Amino acid sequence: QVQLVESGGGLVQAGGSLRLSCGASGGTFSSTGMGWFRQAAGKEREFVATISRSGGATDYADSVKGRFTISRDNAANTIYLQMNSLKPEDTAVYYCAANPLGFASTLIGRYNFWGRGTQVTVSS
Repeated sequence: QVQLVESGGGLVQAGGSLRLSCGASGGTFSSTGMGWFRQAAGKEREFVATISRSGGATDYADSVKGRFTISRDNAANTIYLQMNSLKPEDTAVYYCAANPLGFASTLIGRYNFWGRGTQVTVSS
């Protein structure tokens, strides 16, 4: 059983930056593909970014390409999401998730374990 805890959310002005972290425990982190998803009020949860177990493969939603960067530190059992040039439409609860199969995936159904989320609010 993998436990995930997100941190780093908050309130930021448009154009600003935030760095989210997600710490993992209870599993073999270095064998696990990871992803970030987000859910805005009244909307469905959507894919943001994903990274393979080695960190060698990443993928991003079109809406965040060039602004967000996903990374991982397997020694620290942690993934990160660096978010730059934030926009009001990035406002959402951000969740990290684990894919035990190890590869990077944009598909929400691939992820078996989820954190509780961290709120990101971008003011205009």
